[in-house]
Formats: sequence, C-alpha cells, structure tokens
Amino acid sequence: MRLKSRLTAAALLAMTLLPLHATTVLVHAHIHTMDPDRPEATGLAWDDSGKLVGVGSDTELKQQFPDARQIDAKGATVIPGLIDAHGHMLGLGMLSGQVDLAGSTSKEDVIARLKAGAAKLPKGAWLIGHGWDQNRWPGKQFPTAADLDRAFPDRPVFLERIDGHATWVNTVALKRATQSLDGDWQPEGGRIMRVGKKASGVLIDGAQALVRNAIPPLTPEQTREAYKHAFAEAVSVGLTGVHDPGVSLDDFKVLQQMAGASEIPLRLYEMADGNHAALEWLCQQGGAWKDSSGHLRMRTVKLYMDGALGSRGAALLEDYNDDHGNRGIFVTQPDEYKAAVEKAMRCKVQVATHAIGDRGNRMVLDTYQSVLGHYADSDHRWRVEHAQIVALSDIPRFAQLHLIASMQPTHATSDMPWVEQRLGYKRLEGAYAWQRFIHIGVPLAFGSDFPVEQVNPMLGIYAAVTRQNLAGQPPGGWFPDQRVSRIQALAGFTRGAAYAAFMEGEVGTLKPGYRADFVLLDADIMAVEPRRIADIKPLSTWVDGKAVYQR
Repeated sequence: MRLKSRLTAAALLAMTLLPLHATTVLVHAHIHTMDPDRPEATGLAWDDSGKLVGVGSDTELKQQFPDARQIDAKGATVIPGLIDAHGHMLGLGMLSGQVDLAGSTSKEDVIARLKAGAAKLPKGAWLIGHGWDQNRWPGKQFPTAADLDRAFPDRPVFLERIDGHATWVNTVALKRATQSLDGDWQPEGGRIMRVGKKASGVLIDGAQALVRNAIPPLTPEQTREAYKHAFAEAVSVGLTGVHDPGVSLDDFKVLQQMAGASEIPLRLYEMADGNHAALEWLCQQGGAWKDSSGHLRMRTVKLYMDGALGSRGAALLEDYNDDHGNRGIFVTQPDEYKAAVEKAMRCKVQVATHAIGDRGNRMVLDTYQSVLGHYADSDHRWRVEHAQIVALSDIPRFAQLHLIASMQPTHATSDMPWVEQRLGYKRLEGAYAWQRFIHIGVPLAFGSDFPVEQVNPMLGIYAAVTRQNLAGQPPGGWFPDQRVSRIQALAGFTRGAAYAAFMEGEVGTLKPGYRADFVLLDADIMAVEPRRIADIKPLSTWVDGKAVYQR
C-alpha cells in the first residue's frame, strides 16, 4: 500500500510539473487571418485544448513559446477554416448509394447511367438517382415516366432533380404512391405534372413525398454511415464547419450519438426541419443546444416559403417568362408559415427560411416584419436562405429588419445559361445581387447548397469573384457589377458564416482566443489569377488544432 501511495504521489507531482496546455506552433506559413487588426501573419500557436494562443511572426511565437512543438508549413498559404453556410450533410452522404446524374446531357445519358447502377442492385430494389437537370438537355423539356418505363418496366425508379425540388419517377413508382396521382387535384405546396388527367412522372416540391414515402427509410446505422461519408468529403475540401438546414429529430439523435463518440470531425450547425418534432424538442431545450465538444449544435429552424427556379416552383410576383399563367408555388401556406415563425419567436429560436422567387422573398419579409415587430432591432439574426430573386424595392428591407442573406455563389453561375429565359431581363437586376446587399450593410453568409452544387468551397469563391463558369464565360462576368472582391468572398465563407451562426467569437478568424480551425492550401487564394482559384486544393484541414484531413 505504501508503494502504491508513493507511486500515486509521484504521478501527481509529475502532472503538476507539466504545462496545463502544451503548445504547438505552425511556422513558415503565409497566413490570411481575416482579422482586420492583423490581416497577415507567418505563424500560429495553439494549446492542446484547441484554442489559439498566438498569431504573429515566426520569431515572435518561437520566443513566446520556446518549448512548443513546431510544425513547418513550408511556405503554404493558410486561411481560417471554411464554413459552408448552407449544405445538406445527409443528402451529401446518401449520394454514395445513389446513381449520379449530375451533368447528364440527355435522357439517353441518364438511362445509360441508371442501367449501370441497376446492375449492382438486387431484383426489385428501388433505383434511386440524383442530379438530373432538363435545362442541360436538347429541348429543355421535363421528362416523363414513359422515358424510364422502356428501360425499367419492373423496378421502381426515383430520380431527384439537381435542386431537390422535383422528382422524375417511372410507372412502377407511381403505382406505389400513397394515393392515386391521376385526376385534376393538386397536393398542398406541390404540383403533379400531368398529361390530361394522367400523372406524367414529374412531381414538384410537396408532391414528391407522395412517392418518396413509399421508399424504405434509412436505418440509424445507414444514416450514421452516410454522415461519415459526408464528413470525410467535407473536410477533404477544407470545410471545418457546415450549417445543415432541415434535420429531423431522428437524424439529429444519430448525430448526438456520433458527437458523443467523437465521430464528428467538423462543426455542424444544425437546423430543425420545419414545424415538426425537432423544433418542438429545440423549444424544450430553451431554443438552443450544443454538445460539450462544440462540434454539434442546434438553435435554428429551417422553413420553406417556395420552390426552385429550375422546376418553375419559385414563387414570382409576375408570370414565368417561359410559362405564362404560372407564378410558382408556396410550399408552405402563408398562415401555416406565420404560425411556425411565431412559434420560433416564442421559443427564442433563430429562423432561416428558403426563399428563391421575388414573391417568396416578399412573403418572408412581410412575415418577419409582422412577427418581429419592435424586436427587429434585436440581435435575432434571422436568415433568408438563397434570397435569389428579390424585387429591388425589397432589398433595403433586409437591412431594416437586420436580416442575414445566406446565399450560394455557384447558383448564379449554374443558373445563368437559362435564368433570363425563365424571368426576362428586368427581374435579373435583383438576382444573385451580392453587392446590392453588401452596399447597404446586409451581412452575407456564403455556402453551396450541396449536393445541389458541388461541395468544394473554392468553386463558390471563384464564382463569387468572377461570375463566370469554369470556361471563363461570359467575358467579364455575368452582371459583373455584382462580383465581389476576394476578401469579400472569403469573408462570406468564414467571418460571415460564423456570424450567421452566432459563432463570430469562436471561428471564422484567426486570432488569439479563437478555435484553431484553419486550412493549409497549395496556392495563395489572394494572389493566383482568377481562374486558378477554382483549382486550389487543401494540403490539410485542421479543427481544434488537430489535422482532420491531410492530402
């Protein structure tokens, strides 16, 4: 017993002689800190709690921390960890088990990809795909069930459009719908495309669930594996944080288990999926919850106002230019939407609403104004997700209501080949209008909306800076007066996104007291020629001072 006591005492003495938080110093780096007080540095220091304790020159930090472990950046560029302010983590992870239809150039191309995918499935299993876009095909017309039936007469097929707001199914899938889709009725918040009174095979917005609900749901273990795939992909492109809009309570419980097992390598800012169980749970938590690691938190509800432009579901003040008589869809009816916003207000939950069309955005602004009242001047940080097509007269209201515009730069460059056909030229003055928001002081948070767009944030920064596609078209950029500077683009994916999540005192900037979340890049994002921005790759991604990805 005496020997054991002596050993215990010796161990305690040894512990007291060790520094409480051992320090690591990154040296020989070219650091863009995003801190206006010290925009550049060559070294970072952090303790083993993952907090930055020094940002400055190599010489300063070596003198300040002479016993620190040193990591040589070998001249690499370092930026704060990138944050995608709007990305669907589970949707990204589920792609690994679906047929990739992104970039398909015709229905025939889609069928060929589907046949290759079907060959790996058991007989009768659902064939699920994602990413088709009829705007890339000859004729640009919606497909039909008959286009799929010839190749898949016996297997149910469910194909989600690139924006997630429309689905293309075959006849076998239509027959498994929760009710007959023929006739002249329409579901609330959606549209069944028909030829006469017969469902054609394309379901828009709220109509998609009529078939989707027939697909067997993921098990908790399948959900966990999908998240792991998504996490690995996210950190590999330099993301240290993602705002994840629309998570169900069941899926959030899986994330809580993963956080408890230290299986989440980046910071997730989760949003409850509408006025459902997750919002009710969040209200019971007092409007906010986070785990002890800081890698998982929820304090927001994601609501839907309208659909998307590509499927002509975005709600417009005037008819679609290429579909007269159609002004889009309110996915959520205005009275139900207002009730959800009022509930969030009572629960002190941040509200984030999907709004793409100018009528959709106006309805959101009207509702926010009505519900917030004199609290509009408070630090509520309510968000409009996408804010894609906004009437010029409504843009100042974002500033007046102290809202955040959560926008996705690659949506502009993906939509630019066809959006004028949808809207006409005049409405484009308030489309993807980043500088109009910046000029009146509206905070911007940038993201990608993955898997609608690619997860790589460098593509978003390139799109924001150039408003060109990867071929450099159009020359000078599309509506070039709305381009942003490189520092503004990087701010949207760092400081701006952090602010939108009430995390501006933790991440988004490299300064003492903040988390050691950063990325080493293989080129200087501030110096390379513009086209090269899209090709920049991470050498490594760090969260809490630990490498979560190394190339």
